[in-house]
Amino acid sequence: MPDAGSADETIRAAFRDQAKSCEKLGSPFMARLCKLAAERLNEKNTVGRRVLRWPGDPSANGDALALRLFGALHALVLLHRDDELEGCYPPNDADDATLWNACEGALARHADFILERLRFAPQTNEVRRSGALLPGFLTIANLFGRGLVLSEIGASAGLNLHWDRYRYVLPNGDCGDEAADVVITPEWHGDAPKLRSLEIVSRAGCDLNPLNPADEDDRLRLLSYIWADQLDRLDRTRKALDIAASAGRLVERADAIDWLKARLARSFPGAVHVIYHSIAWQYLPAAAQRQGEALISAAGAVATHAAPIARLQMEGDSQTPGAALSLQIWPGGEKHLIGRADFHGRWVSWRGWPASG
Repeated sequence: MPDAGSADETIRAAFRDQAKSCEKLGSPFMARLCKLAAERLNEKNTVGRRVLRWPGDPSANGDALALRLFGALHALVLLHRDDELEGCYPPNDADDATLWNACEGALARHADFILERLRFAPQTNEVRRSGALLPGFLTIANLFGRGLVLSEIGASAGLNLHWDRYRYVLPNGDCGDEAADVVITPEWHGDAPKLRSLEIVSRAGCDLNPLNPADEDDRLRLLSYIWADQLDRLDRTRKALDIAASAGRLVERADAIDWLKARLARSFPGAVHVIYHSIAWQYLPAAAQRQGEALISAAGAVATHAAPIARLQMEGDSQTPGAALSLQIWPGGEKHLIGRADFHGRWVSWRGWPASG
């Protein structure tokens, strides 16, 4: 068992690593908070002791401890419960000493609130990922010329289940709902897929802990994990939550493999059944990933031209930059890397589906 000193340094290193990720993803304020915590967090209060004695894996790939802590502080700001802290958060500005004093004060004043929120893993539902997934959906529709049945794994509040209800600005024109309040304009590299109208036959999703877009507590939870200096993300997510709330709850509380098994047992003649996920598959245990791959392959093996299946993924693959966009279709099981995208959907580098013959 590591001694207290090595455990403390592991936790501080996790905050420093999170700072680097925040810098790369365009959040200097969050990077600054993480650096300050790595340097100055102490055990003077119960929250500091809890964080610095964290029993699990504090890293971003484990318990995401830094995101838990600063998600709790951001929730206090969004609730207007701490004037001193709010005065240091964007769009306001403060020097490092003033900012960290406000954080330390909030840790002491709102310990029970923060400790409760530390118990739960962060949940996000990045709307701009729809802009990275959209060219994949367009490719599927162009290949098959029919409507889509959507099945999203790890759907959270279902914001990316409603991707067709947003407007997109692509190099070759606009796509989606022209009247939508949510407008997504990814920085684009490469050619763009042929635009066409898209028919959604039906849509459904699953999550171990789905968030209700109409529930104020669930909305707060989702918004609190958005980095406070990324005001455009906050605005876009609020508007997307309103769209999802108006459609009713579509995300089922379910284990991904159990849900996938039930969804793949159904056939959808005349439509393409699209299984998709974005930065979600990596969070499944390795055994569940293997089981899921086997389920999808087995369903693909019996897919027909009347009821084809596609799998669209946006997932990290240990390559850079960003995440891999891949598409596989059945019958046949042909699979290609169709592009790469920023983890938050800020840019898309598009390769496309290879032309046949």
